[in-house]
Formats: sequence, C-alpha cells, structure tokens
Amino acid sequence: MGIPTIETVKEALTFRSSWRRPPVASVASDAAAASFDALTIKLDYLDPAEVRRVRDAYRFADEAHLGQYRASGEPYITHPIAVAGLCADWKLDAQAIMAALMHDAMEDCGITKAELIERFGAPTAELVDGLTKLDKLQFSTREESQAESFRKMLLAMARDVRVILIKLADRLHNMRTMESMSADKRVRIASETLDIYAPIAHRLGLNQTYRQLQELAFQYLRPWRHETLSKALLKARGNRRDVVERIQGDVEKSFAQAKLKVQVFGREKTLFSIYRKMREKHLTFAQVSDIFGFRIVVSTLPECYLALGVLHQLYKPLPGRFKDYIAIPKANGYQSLHTTLVSPLGTAVEFQIRTEPMHAVAEKGIAAHWMYKTKNSGATNAQEAQRLGAMWLQSLIDIQDETRDATEFLEHVKIDLFPDAVYVFTPKSKILALPRGATPVDFAYAIHSDVGDHCVAAKVNGEPVALRTELRSGDVVDIVIAPGARPNPGWLNFVRTGRARSKIRHHLKTMEQEESQDLGLKMLAQALRAEGMEMPLDDASGALAPVWQPLLRWSGNRSRDELLTDIAVGRKIASIVAKRLSRLLTERGVRPDAVTLTMGRYGADEAPSQGMVLIDGSEGASVQLAACCRPIPGDSILGYLGRGEGLLVHTAECSVGKRLLGRDSEGWLKVDWAEQPTRSFETGVSLLLKNGKGVLAEVAASVAAAEADITHIDMGDQAASENAELKLLLVVRDRLHLADVIRTLKRSAAVLRVSRIKP
Repeated sequence: MGIPTIETVKEALTFRSSWRRPPVASVASDAAAASFDALTIKLDYLDPAEVRRVRDAYRFADEAHLGQYRASGEPYITHPIAVAGLCADWKLDAQAIMAALMHDAMEDCGITKAELIERFGAPTAELVDGLTKLDKLQFSTREESQAESFRKMLLAMARDVRVILIKLADRLHNMRTMESMSADKRVRIASETLDIYAPIAHRLGLNQTYRQLQELAFQYLRPWRHETLSKALLKARGNRRDVVERIQGDVEKSFAQAKLKVQVFGREKTLFSIYRKMREKHLTFAQVSDIFGFRIVVSTLPECYLALGVLHQLYKPLPGRFKDYIAIPKANGYQSLHTTLVSPLGTAVEFQIRTEPMHAVAEKGIAAHWMYKTKNSGATNAQEAQRLGAMWLQSLIDIQDETRDATEFLEHVKIDLFPDAVYVFTPKSKILALPRGATPVDFAYAIHSDVGDHCVAAKVNGEPVALRTELRSGDVVDIVIAPGARPNPGWLNFVRTGRARSKIRHHLKTMEQEESQDLGLKMLAQALRAEGMEMPLDDASGALAPVWQPLLRWSGNRSRDELLTDIAVGRKIASIVAKRLSRLLTERGVRPDAVTLTMGRYGADEAPSQGMVLIDGSEGASVQLAACCRPIPGDSILGYLGRGEGLLVHTAECSVGKRLLGRDSEGWLKVDWAEQPTRSFETGVSLLLKNGKGVLAEVAASVAAAEADITHIDMGDQAASENAELKLLLVVRDRLHLADVIRTLKRSAAVLRVSRIKP
C-alpha cells in the first residue's frame, strides 16, 4: 500500500462521502427513515411481496452506508433513496428499484457481487455491477478511468437498458445537490453531464430528464449567463402574459367550435435552449421569438391531423415550418406534429400535436414503456423498451468491437450523440435517420460496413454528388461501390457518425499494420543476410515453431506479425533481432552461407535487392518521404528508422538528413528505388518571375505542357515589385520528368530563374 496523495485525500473528502458525523445522529437516521417512507408511497404499483424485497434492499444499503455522510452533512443513504424515488416515478420494476438503492454499495462499501447474488439474485446484482465505476483498477489519467468506466456502463446498458435509466436518475440527483461541492468539481461534473449524459437522455427519449440535466449543467457552467437570462425570461413572461392568455383562449374556443376534445398545455423554452439558439444564430434575447409554445394532446391518431386543420384555419402557418414526426418518428421513438403559426400580434408560436401515449413517450422516452402497464402487458412493455434502447445501443457495440482505446471510444460516442437528425431514403424506400450534417459516406456505413469500405461515388436524387455533400431530409441516396476500393483517410475530415469514423479508423489501422509487417519482413531479411542466412519461411507443418517461439519470448511480442511491425516502426532494431534469430537457426543446424554473408555485408552496392529496402511508392504509412527534401525516383536516398515513427526517406545530400546521421548513425538503412514506381511523387521548385498580368497562368500552362501537376502555390507575403518569387509543389514521375518540367519553364519569357528546392 502506497502513501495516499493530497489529490486522493481531497477526492475522498469532497466527492463521495465525507466521514464526518453530525452532532445528533438520531436526527439524521430519522430523516433517512422519513425519506424511505416517502419512497414507499410511490411504490403502490408494485406487489406487496416486491415492496418487501425493496425494503430488504433498503435495510442492506442502510447498513452498508452506515457512518457515511454526503458533503452537505446528510446521511449518504438519502442519495440512493432519492435515486430510487426517481426510478419509481418512471414505474420501473422492483429489481431496478433495489439496484438503485444499492447502486453505490459495491463501489463505496466493499460489498462484493457474490454477496449481492446470494442475497438478492443475479439480475439485481448485474444491474448494480453495471453501475459500478472501475476505480479499483490503475489508470494513468482521470480521463482514461472515466472513459473505461463509461465503456463498461454502456456494455451493461446494451444487455439491460435499466442500467442507463438508473444511472441517469443518479446523475440527475447529483446535479440537483452539488451546492456543497468545490467549484472546480461542479464545473467538471456539469461539463461531463452536458457532453454525455444529457445527449444520452435525449437519444433514449427521456426529454424531461434531458431538459433538467441541461438546465442544471448550464447553471453551474455559466452561472452569470444563467442568472441574466433567468431575469430576462421572468420579465418577458410578465410582458407577454396577455399575449399567451389570448392565444390560448382563441385555441380553446376554436377546438370547442370544432367539437374536438383536446388538452391545451403552455410550453416555455428552457434557458439553455434559448442560450444555445442565441449563440448559434447570433441573436439577442429580444430576437428569440418562439420562447412560448403550446402542446395539444388529443385522444386518437386521426384527431392529430384534424387538430392541425383547426389550427391552420385559426392562424396562418409559416411556410417550411411544418414537421410530421408521426409518419416518420425520430430515432428515439418521438412522435408529434410540429407547426409554427403567426398570431394576430405578429409573433411566431409553435404548436406540438400528439396523442396521450405519444405524449408519455415524448416526456419519458423508453421509460414510458414501464408506465401505465397492466398485469398482462408488463413483460411486453419491458421488452419493447429494451428493443427501442437496443436500436441505438447496437451501433455503440459495433464501435466498441473495433475501438480498443477507451478514450477513442468515448470520442466516437460523443460524435454519435447528435440530437438533430435528417431522414433519408435508400433506393428501395427504406428510411434511415442520420445526424445533421451527415454525408453519403455516413449513409454507406449505416447500411453496412462493406458498403462503406468499398464506396467510390454517390447519387442523391438521381444526380451524382461529391462524397462530402451534406444530406437533407427526403434525399434518396444511392451508393456506387467497387470491389477493389478502400476507405480514404480524407473521409475522416467530414464524416459525422461515430460508426463511420470508427470503421474508417479500424480499416486504416489494419492497412497500416499489413504494410508495416511487409516492411519489417524486408528489413529483418536484409539484416539476416548480413549474418549469412536467408529468412526462414512459415510452413504448414509448424516445423519452424521452435525457432519463432523462443524469439518471441525473447522480444516480448505476442506474435510474429507484431514483432515485424515493431521492427518496421523502429521499436525493435532489425540487426539485433537478426543476430538472435541466426543464433536460434544455428542451434537448429542451419549454417551461414559464405556467398550470402559476403553479399549481405559488402555487396549491397552491386546487388541492391540483396542488401536494400526497395521503395516503389506503395508502402503507405509505414514509409514516409521527408518533407524537407522531398525525394523522387532517381535521387540517391537513405532511410532513417526513427523510434516508433517508421522509415523516413531523405535524399543523400539533404542537410537535415546529414544532421540526423551525425546524431544517430545506427538508425540509418540502405534504401533504393524500385525499377518501376507505382505512382508519381511531390517535389518543390522555386521560380523568380517578372511580375505582370497573366504570369501565373503562363506558368501553369508550362507545367501542364510538361505533363506535370501543381498541388500547391506559395507566393509568400512579399510586397508587389518588379520581380516576384514563387514556390510550387509539383507532382512528377522521376528526376528526368522534373528536368523536362524545368526546361519547359525556362522557355517562358516571364521566368527569370527556376531551380529545385533543397534544404
């Protein structure tokens, strides 16, 4: 056991439970008992036997948390009771209520999962375990710990959606009772809530919880702005009271005349949504017109559309502001008709029209499926809730499968938590919901990962479009694929879904590993030839296992491919590995060959294929051409193996490369160009020009005439004068092609001097 740090002690004192005992313990216990009695009143929807089990869970949690107090001085047990009360408001089952009461027992009190299974059964224990953070493991940073705990919670949530419902109730109560915490901790927890938990609540349709979490986070993150907006809204509420009352009176009168029985509720925009709208659209508070709105609740689905007709007859609708979320529900199951009307006073007023079941889902989301249940439908409702939750959770599981780094996983999840969505169609009229700003590449990966990996082009509404085009609701998207195609790293700059981003990154990492393995094999083979031996090949019989297994134990690698990758990126030195491998081969009876030994050590110049790594341009991320000298075929080159950076190729006369050679001579490898490179290469040229009209066009025409391409132009920040210096980045095949380009440029009357850029 190590000595606890100041940070550890501070965390223990401020976050969970302070071990301070109030002066009068009996008063505290009475308060806890009173709060449990209040919880019991909410449990009238449970059977008496289930209530008894909940009471047992309370007694167990009360004993476990005995002597623990919150930062406010209240007994700690009041927090689990409050969380259980929020779950009871959603009418969750007895197992969920029990798990809510004991959700901190494993984390804070040392209770084991086995104890919970024995006492309360496996389902309840699994719920509690899913809610327990991974604090007992060692992590290098707080962020890593949070990311791993979050990943664990999501995996548990995928098995049982009740995990996240309890977690959201836990977070909501913590947010309501943060006054006693330190300011920096309040900001950290509020920021995490706004970034992760509030969007999760929205994705699961828990709109009440979503709005409350947003408001509380806003209050702690921007206290001054929150207070200012609160005062402004209070004033506006008084000023517009007459307007709101008049509109509500007109609406109720119209429905009475139409003999349509409805419930009319006033709706006020939350402070955070006002603040966000002001920031996004650069508006003042006075310019935000839809602060107030109305919800119309009807009995049946056809009455939704009848009510819409009544409203459109009463006030004129704003064009383009009607949305039918009944025909096309949101991804979280939300259904309503939205329309914005212009009142007689010229103000825009939004109306939301829905049935009572739709209203329950709109406010409670998947939790609504536990509410209003009957004896026969309880199990069905719970299954429906799990199904709705799994629709989004499955995409998170796919991301988890391909992302081993917890922090990267959290990044993908954050990207995937966009509240706004666009609805697009496949050519076969299937509807897909994607985040706003999604592109055809996101659409392709939403269909299937193979479609995304082999995507080459797209058509939207029958017209060819660029892959970075943002999709709009109602678009019909058709993806064109090619068997040999593969993801482009540039896609990461514009894709919006976490699924697409994780799939692209996973594929690129796999490609890099394959390329690195090929390079590592070449380098090890080269180093082994210097020892007079040829590279042993893998065979189906496994006869070479006695060679590779001790080599891997010595190197600390799990597989042959991992060892080759380490050699390619510089984490292992090829010559040292080769000496060890040659020793093992010698023990197996392999003797060094004199000819191979001579060619490996001394004949590299005469036989490059024997002693050098050949570069053809297809190596990918494992081999990089240095940006300082930009080597091209025909240049004399050397390769520098940086530690963990792969092979970096410099020209032999590069001054940067020469300095590296002086500092680390052992890191250099002999490399050469392959006879037939697979692509063109970039290099830089500098031009001195007569400044005048059309000079740049003339230079571009000369480059095009020499069959080269310009990828970048740099004119610097020099003031206008008679002459101008211009730097071009050209794409050429080799040195001969570059020489041809330079000759063509020199023929231009505007070019005074041209030369290749060398460091």
